[in-house]
Amino acid sequence: MENAKYLKTVIIDKLIENEATEFEDVTIDESRLNLYLNGEKTISMMCIPKDQDAHAIGFLMSENVISSVDDIEELSVSEDGLRVDVKAKINDGSLENLYKEKTLVSGCGGGVTGNIEGSLEIPFNQTAFTIKPETISKEVKIFYKESELYYLTGCVHKAMIYLLDGSTITAEDIGRHNAIDKVVGKCKLKGLDTSKSVLFVSGRLSSEMVTKAVMHKIPIIVSRTAPTYLGVQVAHKHGVTMIGFARGKKMNLYTHQGRIDV
Repeated sequence: MENAKYLKTVIIDKLIENEATEFEDVTIDESRLNLYLNGEKTISMMCIPKDQDAHAIGFLMSENVISSVDDIEELSVSEDGLRVDVKAKINDGSLENLYKEKTLVSGCGGGVTGNIEGSLEIPFNQTAFTIKPETISKEVKIFYKESELYYLTGCVHKAMIYLLDGSTITAEDIGRHNAIDKVVGKCKLKGLDTSKSVLFVSGRLSSEMVTKAVMHKIPIIVSRTAPTYLGVQVAHKHGVTMIGFARGKKMNLYTHQGRIDV
């Protein structure tokens, strides 16, 4: 099984109707990933030790520390998978802001961001990309069905990019923010255009989740759960179509509904 190396077994007592039975359960591995930028340690992130190169690139681009994969000169992952070294042209102001702000985000896994509201001026997203609601419903169903690590452990979040040609890129992690960084990083490393795409995420649509879509010019973000009020405000301000409670054939359109082709 491809994901077996990210799993750990534990012995538990399963209680059913007051009767306890010893049971071998499966949990997800959790490791500290250290990111080094131009020889200096930048940050440590608790995550699943998977897709570390994409995670690093997605995170640095989400924080505007690097503007493009073309700015990267070298990228390497250590043999144990717990260190990523990136040599790149960087935006010093954004890196300094990340160190200065270090806002603890509400995503599980304890992520940090320097992209506090108002810290970056980002053009309003005017992408004319549209998608049919039935396509969203179909992709949400697939999104939750095809998640091996979640099926095995119930302990991961998932992010998926639906591209203009109908293809999808996916990533999973213990943190919602990590999953988004990973899936976007995969797209960037493959040279894929995310400006005409849909970002599907598990969990709530809080402000930092929406900000990641804003940073990567993703016009539509979808979840089967709720947004926060600040998340709605960020989506409205920056031209992102926000969809929550996408379940079955129902969904709530919170902002910029014109991209949904009804």
